[in-house]
Amino acid sequence: MRQIDEIHLAYPFYGSRKIRDELWSKGYDVCRDKVRRLMRRMGNRGAVCQASAIIGDPAHVKYPYLLRDLEITRANQVWSADICYIPMAKGFCY
Repeated sequence: MRQIDEIHLAYPFYGSRKIRDELWSKGYDVCRDKVRRLMRRMGNRGAVCQASAIIGDPAHVKYPYLLRDLEITRANQVWSADICYIPMAKGFCY
């Protein structure tokens, strides 16, 4: 468990498969199920988007898609923005 915790602190975005691979490279013969069970017991989780982040709150206002019936015929008629969250070692890159 100490080795799993050290790997998790160094690489918080690693899941059970990558932590198992790191343990294999250090000479520990352990399977993924064991790593997953110990991670669950310690409360460690990989830093990725969870399904609960995708499900919206029913109390939030849902705005209609205003471009649904609009025919786009020329350049610069419609603009869009996209914000991506990329997990980094210390936080996120936007």
